[in-house]
Amino acid sequence: MPIITPDLCDEYPELVQVVEPMFNNYGGKESFGGEIVTVKCFEDNSIVKEQVATPGHGKVMVVDGGASMRAALLGDMLAEKAAENGWEGIIIYGCIRDVDVIMETELGVQALSTHPKKTDKRGLGDLNVPVTFGGVTFKPGEYIYADNNGVIVSPEKLEVE
Repeated sequence: MPIITPDLCDEYPELVQVVEPMFNNYGGKESFGGEIVTVKCFEDNSIVKEQVATPGHGKVMVVDGGASMRAALLGDMLAEKAAENGWEGIIIYGCIRDVDVIMETELGVQALSTHPKKTDKRGLGDLNVPVTFGGVTFKPGEYIYADNNGVIVSPEKLEVE
């Protein structure tokens, strides 16, 4: 079933929070949703790389990259690994690269922008901590839904019709 965020906002007005508009849709899946897994990192995608190698069925990785415009936190190889491991999608508060390949990958991907440079890998970052951007706090275990209309968050799983 496609996820339509305006319909979910209408159906669950008391539950959903709407993330401020800022993201572009880059992935092969235009709409996606699932349980939130958070990564907090700045110009180091080591934890993102670790997480895409784990089973992600029914999950969406929310990456707080501090809105950095100096390097990409996701590229084609990590996106393909995430898709292979069943991740529903990845939302990056920062940049991605290899956009043409990611657009063909069966994975939802939203990010602020693109940047051709990869990040350093220093092993820095935090997994499953609350992160805040776009006027919303993303908590591990809550739910996120995204499409071309925007991104919404709910404390509980929503029925998608």
